Amino acid sequence: MIRKTVNNVQEALEGVEDSMTFMLGGFGLCGIPENAISELVKRNIKDITCISNNAGVDDFGLGLLLKKNQIKKMVSSYVGENAEFERQMLSGELEVELTPQGTLAAKCLAAQQGFPAIYTPAGYGTEVSLNKETRKFEDKMYVLEEAYKADFAFVKAWKGDEAGNLIFKGTARNFNPNMCGAAKVTVVEVEELVPAGELDPNQIHIPGIFVQRIFQGKDYEKRIEQRTVRPKK
Repeated sequence: MIRKTVNNVQEALEGVEDSMTFMLGGFGLCGIPENAISELVKRNIKDITCISNNAGVDDFGLGLLLKKNQIKKMVSSYVGENAEFERQMLSGELEVELTPQGTLAAKCLAAQQGFPAIYTPAGYGTEVSLNKETRKFEDKMYVLEEAYKADFAFVKAWKGDEAGNLIFKGTARNFNPNMCGAAKVTVVEVEELVPAGELDPNQIHIPGIFVQRIFQGKDYEKRIEQRTVRPKK
């Protein structure tokens, strides 16, 4: 039987070094790999290039890495909730590559599926398309976007088994599935880890072939980025 399990986050991050490129799943603070991020902070891994939809907030998620100046470059779509990110970007301390959200997801998926590049209409005629190949298909212009290359992909799933099969819960099924298998090593942390064969095959979102390491996470805070409630009547 194929077993992808490791005992803890320390074993899961074996081989992580300075100056690597990491993919990190999540949208806002939903479905982020909290344990993996905390371990990167503890190890003080530096000069990181992060491919992630956003940069967390000042005191949580990728914001913890930004706070310690561990991130050299952010490849992101939306970064509006992090004041420290803004400060580092405007001061020139942090290199930033802004990417349309759909393009970011598609470039991860292309890497997962083994495609070297994709054509997308998003960004044509803007700064996004500068110095990139463009081509017309059926009277519409497209931009050639190369698939991402990363050393590690850090993913958060709700439930997984020892063979690496994964189920995501609710909106945590955001960028996480696209990043599975899109890097040299995919590390998955799950809230619940079960023996192989216990998951209903019809419910599995990502098969274990895309996963190299899986472990059961702990102490999830699951913060809400912006909590909005109706006023009392």
